[in-house]
Amino acid sequence: MEIWINPACSKCRSAISLLDAEGAEYTVRRYLEDVPSEAEIRAVLERLGLEPWDITRTREADAEELGLREWARDAGARDRWITALAEHPRLIQRPIITAEDGTALVARTDEAVTEAIARGKS
Repeated sequence: MEIWINPACSKCRSAISLLDAEGAEYTVRRYLEDVPSEAEIRAVLERLGLEPWDITRTREADAEELGLREWARDAGARDRWITALAEHPRLIQRPIITAEDGTALVARTDEAVTEAIARGKS
């Protein structure tokens, strides 16, 4: 299991605390320092079953500068969104946990973190 975090994020710190409390084995990826490639973002989106705009923080300053709220949200715009996430990692929703069963979750709640742990045990 891997968790993509921003250490300054309270939801990320909460997820780490819960993983630790449950004795889960995981690796931490500080995605602002170890920026995911476009291919890695595509792979995580596949695991999440989501589109890039679904995991984009549209209220970040970078999003405002890029005008993301005005971008199309369709198959033709998908690559543009993925490129933006790779070039501006602050836009990526966090934390994201890749579960052992090949899926992933945006783990903004304790329930999502618990679900990721459970997926690793099945």
